[in-house]
Amino acid sequence: MASKEMFEDTVEEHVINDENKIWKKNTPCLYDLAMAHWRPGVTKPEGKDYALHWLELGTHTSDEQNHLLVAPVHIPNDNAQFDASHCDSDKGEFGGFGSVIEKIECKIKINHEGEVNRAHYMPQNPHIIATETPSSDVLVFDYTIYPDKPDPSGECNPDLRLRGHQKEGHDINAGPKEDKIVDAKAIFTGHSAVVEDVAWHLLHESLFGSVADDQKLKIWDTRSNTTSKPSHLVDAHTTEVNCLSFNPYSKFILATGSENKAVALWDLCNLKLKLHTFEFHKDEIFQVHWSPHNETILASSGTDYHLNV
Repeated sequence: MASKEMFEDTVEEHVINDENKIWKKNTPCLYDLAMAHWRPGVTKPEGKDYALHWLELGTHTSDEQNHLLVAPVHIPNDNAQFDASHCDSDKGEFGGFGSVIEKIECKIKINHEGEVNRAHYMPQNPHIIATETPSSDVLVFDYTIYPDKPDPSGECNPDLRLRGHQKEGHDINAGPKEDKIVDAKAIFTGHSAVVEDVAWHLLHESLFGSVADDQKLKIWDTRSNTTSKPSHLVDAHTTEVNCLSFNPYSKFILATGSENKAVALWDLCNLKLKLHTFEFHKDEIFQVHWSPHNETILASSGTDYHLNV
């Protein structure tokens, strides 16, 4: 039995490697530029043929100090004109932007408590970044007030520390930094297992959804008098539910992704039945996301190394 599993794993690894090689070989032919959505705050330096974008990155090390990183990246403008004779394809240069010339260098490095599980910028102010940590705290940083190089001591000093979750062995910091701690305004309870994802309704400020390992999808209303009973409760999947996403154009449509390799489509007007189920992944799904540009386009990704649209 063990040898059969090893054989299947080896075959799967070969398939993944072959698919990746095919994609890498054809990428220059398929795309002039491939990118996800950019954060706000793009600048276009005068007299330059590129725009300056910013990335936030997080480290995940074993025993070394972890950091929240902020890095600029130069992207050519749509109307930029380049002389192809100046490009050396042997060095990986395409369109005047080669891997040697245009390296991404981290300009700001901020000490972080443990690995950075996730980092999100604030849409209203992209200088504000919230991070999820191995503990139950959420840390908030305004990266404009931090020096380029971190404190050698490794001490993490976030601008705000958000608390509300409970975890055994949780370390409570006291002392002069207490004014930087924000306690939860409300704590919603009801899931019987680990909550994997939460998402706000993009068209209704009082609604948000949560999914968990208890296979449930729950819709919550912050105007309700109770925080222990959701407005809607759905047995969404037959296994753990890992993610959800509300449609940015329709106030009724949302999607969920699960461990059972399926993406489910839901209508808030009738949650008793799924609108549709997509079953194209070969392993569990960890992210679903609607296109911000088109109401009918949905993307999903998981541990099968595939992004399906």
